[in-house]
Amino acid sequence: MKTYINGIGCISTQKTFDTVFLEEAIHDNNENVLKIVSPAYKDFISPAASRRMAKGVKNGIVASALAMKDANIENVDAIITGTGLGCIEDSEKFLKNILDNNEEFLTPTSFIQSTHNTVGAQIALLQQCKGYNFTYVNGAVSFESALIDAKMQIEGDEANSILVGGVDENGDYTTALFKLNGRIKKDTYESYAVLNSETSGAIYGEGASFFVLENERKENTYAKLLDVTIINTLEENEIETEIKSFLKANKLEISDIDALVLGFDGNVDFEIYYKNLAENAFAQTPVLYYKHLSGEYDTASAFALWMASKIIKTQEIPEIIKVNSVEKPAYNTILLYNQLNGKNHSFTLISK
Repeated sequence: MKTYINGIGCISTQKTFDTVFLEEAIHDNNENVLKIVSPAYKDFISPAASRRMAKGVKNGIVASALAMKDANIENVDAIITGTGLGCIEDSEKFLKNILDNNEEFLTPTSFIQSTHNTVGAQIALLQQCKGYNFTYVNGAVSFESALIDAKMQIEGDEANSILVGGVDENGDYTTALFKLNGRIKKDTYESYAVLNSETSGAIYGEGASFFVLENERKENTYAKLLDVTIINTLEENEIETEIKSFLKANKLEISDIDALVLGFDGNVDFEIYYKNLAENAFAQTPVLYYKHLSGEYDTASAFALWMASKIIKTQEIPEIIKVNSVEKPAYNTILLYNQLNGKNHSFTLISK
């Protein structure tokens, strides 16, 4: 069985809904933490329920609803979610309540809603989906872990349609901690440019991207999901060899790739992984980037897959995501490569 991407939905730090492909995207060099562009939640969730939900849950529900609508389906056989930090806002609220109330008289609501699988559970409740429901919490490859699971189930004929997504949200306290330990760029820097950055730490973001994967090609199919692989640790000089063997396993060579999507996030300490590829092996290939729009977070690669799926369907690449000026007559095969702080490397391959 082959795996097709038949519907996509994305809520991010850009306006990625009710608009043409990244037409209204804004590249802001003055922010080190990007905020979500909120949709009209009341169109998807009742206001009473919405008030009790963390933004990650709401964004996940809306993104999944957009993907289902895009795929023209009412229900799916399974829901698989990837998240790095889960519902971190509710976790923060609960911990703050423990301290404020001297560990007494606590309401359990925030604790119940702070678990990582809240997003998948809420989507299932709204859709009345009683099938397989799983959440992967695996750092920067959480989304890829979910993708691999879904792909295996479709190829093994265990499911016909699966909703797969990556969701993460920012919490104020966690963001402050990330600034302290250097994961996010310091507030004192003058510019937060992602390409050619000279400072450590990343531009941070949040978002939810969902995909409907099915075993048959339809009129509204975006792309075919060829392969996904994850590797925990790699040295800078091993990346090219790994990519070549990954492509070879799919009977492809570097010259067959029509666009390469890289996870440049502005952290000068680890950009060498991407720069080596862009300047050497893939110098004749259109190279794209996306974290200047989405920010860095554990499941940011889901935003990249949303972007790559759009490119294959529209056959257009917006100027705002280009790293180099190389162009191809058609964009039929796209490779995505992501890593976070030198760990959790992932390769995803999609084709027309």
